[in-house]
Amino acid sequence: MTMLGTAMRPMFAVTPTDVPVLTTGGGPTTERLSRVVFVVTECCELALTTRHEDTLTARLDAYPEELRGFAYEGAGVGLAALDQLLRWKRRTRRFVDGPAADYLFAVYLGAGMGLARLRLNPESFRRRLGDPVMSWVVLDGYGFHEGFFAHRRHVQERATPPWLSGYARRAFDHGLGRAVWFATGADVQRIQATVDGFPPERRGDLWAGVGLACGYTGGVGEAGVRAIRSLSGAHLPRLAEGVVLAARARHQVGNPGDEVETACRVICGTSSREAAEIAAAALAGLPTDDIEPAYEIWRQRIRSPFMEGPDDQH
Repeated sequence: MTMLGTAMRPMFAVTPTDVPVLTTGGGPTTERLSRVVFVVTECCELALTTRHEDTLTARLDAYPEELRGFAYEGAGVGLAALDQLLRWKRRTRRFVDGPAADYLFAVYLGAGMGLARLRLNPESFRRRLGDPVMSWVVLDGYGFHEGFFAHRRHVQERATPPWLSGYARRAFDHGLGRAVWFATGADVQRIQATVDGFPPERRGDLWAGVGLACGYTGGVGEAGVRAIRSLSGAHLPRLAEGVVLAARARHQVGNPGDEVETACRVICGTSSREAAEIAAAALAGLPTDDIEPAYEIWRQRIRSPFMEGPDDQH
């Protein structure tokens, strides 16, 4: 396993030329976003080259608490890649069933990025996870990778991978929205202009992704959060949905932080703890008939308290 992982490391390396937007700016926002990208990369390499699960967990937990979720996301990149190349392995699912249970969302986001890096269709991997609700997060990670590392095709040209269908396309757009936050250097005016360039039926899911990035990664301060709230317009419930998801992910590991607290207060009108409780309560009694993905029903319930009228933008 270690030899294979070592051989795969060059495939997942990220250099400054891969992230031109983040390296041509400056100041605290670009520094923070760049740091997040490289933590994910470092921890992907750890997952590829660390044989034992307990050793990997200890190394991830050594990262500063505020960045630890990104460390687990990076581990998800590497674990999913190994699972795909050694298809009898189930390291990703075993990891989230064990020491990474509280970081499931982050690990699944990373898994989607790993599949995109290998140019693999994520749908079969998602089904292999055997998780009818949260496995859709893999598509979010896939969309983030394509929106960030294949920015021209998927953001500027607004292409969607032709092998994705149905709800997978919407989950892909959640990740694409997060990628817009990073690729614009969290410039709120550019974020709005970019999302507005997409067809109206895609914008709601993109704003939800923007909200998740705003709450979880942040980097714009309170003034920037207020600006993005205003610019979201009729899509404010979708923006709030993403922020609530960020709050749940942070509180699940006992690490809320100032960024998500500000986002929840300004965008949702709640504390981050209250927002996390909204997400947790919305998981109760999800239907399992698969007529509509349970994951989407969960998200609908999350945004419902923030809607003043019908959400006709998905």
